[in-house]
Amino acid sequence: MKPCRTGTLLQKFCFIFGACSALALVLPLWPRHSLAASNAAIATSGFLDSIGVVTSFPDRGQPLARTIEMIRFCGFRWVRGGIEGISDNGPTTIQTILDLHRETGVRLSWGLVSGGTNVKKLVQTGKVLAEAGALIAFEGNNEPGNWGVTYQGEKGGGSEASWMAVAKLQRDLYQAVKSDPALVKYPVWSISEPGAERDNVGLQFLTIPPGAQTLMPDGTKYADYANVHNYIYHRHSPYPADNKAWDAADPTAASRVDGLFGNFGITWARRFRGYDQEQLNSLPRVTTETGTSIAGAVTEEMQGLNLINMYLAQFKRGYAYTSVYLLRDRTDEGGNQSFGLYRSDYSPRKAAFYLHNLTTILADNGVTTPRGLLDFTIIDQPKTVHDLLLQNSDGHFQLIVWDERLSGQDRVKVDLGATRKSIKIFDPTIGVEPVQAMDVNFLELVLSDHPIVLSISPSTQ
Repeated sequence: MKPCRTGTLLQKFCFIFGACSALALVLPLWPRHSLAASNAAIATSGFLDSIGVVTSFPDRGQPLARTIEMIRFCGFRWVRGGIEGISDNGPTTIQTILDLHRETGVRLSWGLVSGGTNVKKLVQTGKVLAEAGALIAFEGNNEPGNWGVTYQGEKGGGSEASWMAVAKLQRDLYQAVKSDPALVKYPVWSISEPGAERDNVGLQFLTIPPGAQTLMPDGTKYADYANVHNYIYHRHSPYPADNKAWDAADPTAASRVDGLFGNFGITWARRFRGYDQEQLNSLPRVTTETGTSIAGAVTEEMQGLNLINMYLAQFKRGYAYTSVYLLRDRTDEGGNQSFGLYRSDYSPRKAAFYLHNLTTILADNGVTTPRGLLDFTIIDQPKTVHDLLLQNSDGHFQLIVWDERLSGQDRVKVDLGATRKSIKIFDPTIGVEPVQAMDVNFLELVLSDHPIVLSISPSTQ
């Protein structure tokens, strides 16, 4: 049985439309003229493709068959992977990764991971993945401030005073990928956590601009995408609050977690200057680790809500790909036993059920081209309420409206401009079947801490 949240349907939603005889008691002022505005939809498959995860493989004690089972259930479209743990004799080989792709359809970002320097192996194995259609991108070192490197006899990152070795390694990785005709089309993601730089080698840039006054020369190319690890809870923002996932995805200095600004705007460790805010707003970006453990005030329920809100917030705020840490609690190391969507015994937490429901409700593999416009306005939208408009390959719009309120509720009014045929309302914290269906041009929703999905016909009546 799949768990669902308690509460009656009436407590979760209140739908108000013209035929309601008690309208004046709930909504005193009905808009005389429609306030709806045209909004461009994004392909549903684009959002689904952004949903990724960090996972273990057989070299860390997690059988491939169980990994396939968990990834299928949650609906992940990509996995963060790399050459760490890959060997010719196993237990994890490149064939393990190819089998994962064949059985689930997931693609992989392919990186040096923690402390890795073998660019040749990265490129060779990456070409195998590319030939199989299993590659998304290449990724630089994982958090070199925590895991230093030794590259061409030079130490950097970690406890070293200089990051020059890290910079040279990332420069050479980029050149190796872009000089290979079979790989040139694949993007390179930056190292994660460049904000920890100890000397200004310019890793806070994708390409070092003229006059940056960095130790590496102007024009040095490192990456095509900025890569951050913006965990939802941080020492500067350690407690549950309104808009936790929304703030973690914030590209500005207002974000109190370890986000885009502190790594590519002004670095958090030594305050080296990177991009200005206007540039950050449009900077291509991904997250290869985010999420939350279950500890203190963060319950299993809150973790589940945080994670589904997080995928939506990240995509809405410009992240092309987002990978949560972790698919299943680690069994081969201490300190990571409460991050997983699954417990170490492979039993799913609520986060797994909620994500399964969301990806099942949205399920779509096609791309709608060109995507359409939907007239809608959320009237007097509260700061904790957010929206994302998608359109699937059969033309139906999927308007996702979610709230990140720690307590209480927000009542929001959605004006659709014209009466839409067959609107279906889904709640991923309840299940995958619609909780309501109607033909309506105006509705009122009572929201609290999670998304609802409005499936809307492109036809009007």
